[in-house]
Amino acid sequence: MKELKHLNKYFKKYWLKLLIGIVITIFARLFQLILPSYVNKTITVVESYINADIVKETAREQLTLFILIIVGAALLSGFFTFLMRQTVINISRYIEYDLKNEIFEHYQILSLNFYKKNRTGDLMNRISEDVNQVRLYAGPAIMYGIQTLTLFACLIPLMFIKAPTLAAYTLLPLPILSVLIYNISKIIHKRSTVVQEYLSTLSTFTQEIFSGVSVIKAYALESQTNRELTQLAIEGKDKSMSLAKVNAWFFPLMVLLIGISNILVIYIGGMQYINGEIGIGLIAEFILYVNMLTWPVAIVGWLTSIVQRAEASQKRINEFLNEKPELENSVSQSHKIQGKIEFKNVNFTYEDTEIDALKNLSFTINRGETVAILGKTGSGKSTILDLVTRLYDVTSGEIFIDDEPIKNINLNDLRKSIGAVPQDAFLFSDTIKNNIKFGKYDASDEEIISIAKEAVVHDNIIGFSKQYETVLGERGITLSGGQKQRVSIARALMKNPDIYLFDDCLSAVDTETEEEILSNLKKASNNKTTLIVSHRVSSAKNADKILILENGKLVQQGTHEELNTTEGYYKSLYQNQLSEKEN
Repeated sequence: MKELKHLNKYFKKYWLKLLIGIVITIFARLFQLILPSYVNKTITVVESYINADIVKETAREQLTLFILIIVGAALLSGFFTFLMRQTVINISRYIEYDLKNEIFEHYQILSLNFYKKNRTGDLMNRISEDVNQVRLYAGPAIMYGIQTLTLFACLIPLMFIKAPTLAAYTLLPLPILSVLIYNISKIIHKRSTVVQEYLSTLSTFTQEIFSGVSVIKAYALESQTNRELTQLAIEGKDKSMSLAKVNAWFFPLMVLLIGISNILVIYIGGMQYINGEIGIGLIAEFILYVNMLTWPVAIVGWLTSIVQRAEASQKRINEFLNEKPELENSVSQSHKIQGKIEFKNVNFTYEDTEIDALKNLSFTINRGETVAILGKTGSGKSTILDLVTRLYDVTSGEIFIDDEPIKNINLNDLRKSIGAVPQDAFLFSDTIKNNIKFGKYDASDEEIISIAKEAVVHDNIIGFSKQYETVLGERGITLSGGQKQRVSIARALMKNPDIYLFDDCLSAVDTETEEEILSNLKKASNNKTTLIVSHRVSSAKNADKILILENGKLVQQGTHEELNTTEGYYKSLYQNQLSEKEN
């Protein structure tokens, strides 16, 4: 159970509620233990009346008293059982809530490399299904475990006090049961781990299918996808059935061993009664004791299964919780970002692909400048923007923000000062209004409309039946590519940051709309540092400076006029795009 030690901090957090729950659980079991002894007394009274040892009136009074005690004890036991569930199960829900928050918060600080290595379905499964398995350990397992321990601790000594020989024979099957539980639990642990891992595989597959359903339909791959899912489901069923077969041994074994205990009680107790060693009421009491042990003994197997599954799930959770973020915000001091950016001999290699994206790159962007970055696909343009937002750290060299090394800048302040529009515009499954407000949560409707007009998307939005209240599909699938890009631009403009980063975010709009948006952006980004990555000269020609990259190296830089008079990539691109426009 070493993996489950991670939960100890939560048990400490809720120790008082847990302690109250334990006390209530013990009381619930103690009141339950009253019943068998008074059943014994009731039978003894009846036996005494039959043997004429007491008169009818005395027997009636004693029976009435004993029955009232039995009913009262049963009611109190039921009441405390209710309180027990309200206390202990609630604690498990609190722990589930805290653990999910802990995992989610940790997910947020992990670097992009982590998300490249791990699939979304697996991430979701660990924060949902695995946490649920752990919750069963933190609540029901503890509750029933305390019940079982209390019952064993009180009941077994009581049985030996009342009839040592009968108790010894009655409890004879328990050591056999312990050995069986130990061996079966080891098998359950292995198979539980396999099942939980496979659930992640299944979740990942289905999540990717739903996300890529348009591609599947376009290529008519429904049948193939269905066959793959069917195969995965069959494999998952086989693994789950393998676990279920082992679990299936528990309850029958419990019932068998309890049945043997009942037979021993009846036989040994009957022989002792015949010999005059015990009363008939004690045999009935012991039968009740044995049957009271039925559920706790049976629950041992269930508890073992829960603990083993929780151990397997917590191990999977801990694997991610133990992941250290590659980028850490080690600076607590707040920084006011002005907007100057300097790359000095920067080299960067992607860890997962080992591609050298940038090679000895150096340039300076002064505060308030608009700089365009052009180059062929794979030349390292988007990498520059990722390094400015410090989604990655450089392999070598250094980046300065306002003449300060970027690692010495408070990471939260840095990112809050940046308004980024990625190449692949991502919108949330929410209203258009809320997607724009993502840049400023307290924005008024008037501000939202004004910003949407600047992004040249207002006319499109009011064309929808619900206008700004239109709820988008997953990843903004409701909108066209150009509309998604413009809503993303509106979101960045709403933030009104010190640094704008536009990563080829106008590729899906026509040239007229592009020119209008660029004109509005120039006004909005006045005195703001702006980096524009593009494949179009039209997006770059009005920039204060243009950087030309090739295979991660800076091969040209200058204004539109300077580069257009120099042979090279920019002049060639400009002439090609100019001729295309004329045609």
